[in-house]
Amino acid sequence: MNLSKRSAAEFIGTFWLVLGGCGSAVLAAGLPDVGIAYAGVSLAFGLTVLTMAFAIGHISGCHLNPAVTLGLAVAGRFEKSDVPAYMIAQVLGAILASAVLFFIASGAEGYAGGLASNGFGEHSPQGYSMGAGLVTEIVMTLMFLLIILGATDKRAPAGFAPIAIGLGLTLIHLISIPVTNTSVNPARSTGPALLEGGIALQQLWLFWVAPMIGAVVAAVIYKWFEKDE
Repeated sequence: MNLSKRSAAEFIGTFWLVLGGCGSAVLAAGLPDVGIAYAGVSLAFGLTVLTMAFAIGHISGCHLNPAVTLGLAVAGRFEKSDVPAYMIAQVLGAILASAVLFFIASGAEGYAGGLASNGFGEHSPQGYSMGAGLVTEIVMTLMFLLIILGATDKRAPAGFAPIAIGLGLTLIHLISIPVTNTSVNPARSTGPALLEGGIALQQLWLFWVAPMIGAVVAAVIYKWFEKDE
């Protein structure tokens, strides 16, 4: 399939990831008595990836994440020349989803403008430091890429990759929402940060740097596993 159609699928998939994941945090997590809290938000992010993997996996590979695209390229699973188009589509999808979410959320009286942006220090959900956030994002992205690379390996059981990847992302959110509000995805971080501005935008650099490092390290590790086989 041509690059434009695959990029369009990435745009739609990332739109769904941000709308579903961040939307659950903004619209449902804090409701009195019935709020879904951290566990519900974690599951929402996992479900967005699982559903899109079945919907567009056969079209674009369902990366939905610039770090995933980079990691797959370094691992030799994706054409390096296609990386920019995928990343642009992912970021644009995240921005549109954030705009839609802002429009919906602003329809409620008393909405303060938050879009579930990522952060550290005073912008961390539980006040974790920049160092803690950096290590968390590197390690969580590394593990996410190892799950993706392993689950999509031709030697892995066929048809189960979306489940493993979706549950993997759920687990990652359960671990790291208190620390950084969980990124592991530069596009997911960029959309809310651009609309929120302020500290969210000032801290956005970490949520590009750390996931990219984690993804590259994971690709190198997995290529080492495959060496001489």
